[in-house]
Amino acid sequence: MRVVARRREGFTHEVEIEGGHTIVIDEPPEKGGADLGPPPTRLVAGALAGCIAVTMEMYAERKGWDLGAVEVEVDVSYEAHLPRAFDVVLRLPAGLSEEQKQRLTVVARKCPVHKLLAGETAVSVSDRVEPL
Repeated sequence: MRVVARRREGFTHEVEIEGGHTIVIDEPPEKGGADLGPPPTRLVAGALAGCIAVTMEMYAERKGWDLGAVEVEVDVSYEAHLPRAFDVVLRLPAGLSEEQKQRLTVVARKCPVHKLLAGETAVSVSDRVEPL
């Protein structure tokens, strides 16, 4: 899978994601951006919320549970412009049993983005720099 970020203007970038998807990222005006899209760190929080929701929904579907409406809230704590903590609140239908709620909470912690943020994925930046 390939993702490419290309500068539009200033801090505004188009991020092309393999599969035909494009996302615009930017910074807010107070940081010199044009606010044409979310900053990268907020996009990460969005990815976490979405990944947890989808992971729980896929699990519930495999179990044959009628999950219904789900909401995942992610609150990001920053320190010197860097995310230091992601606090997640799950909002699940009232009709679920305690066992189902507990199982979905365990499953939420196993989503790929959670694992990434928990430090379970290696990231390397190549020393090779290529011309455009």
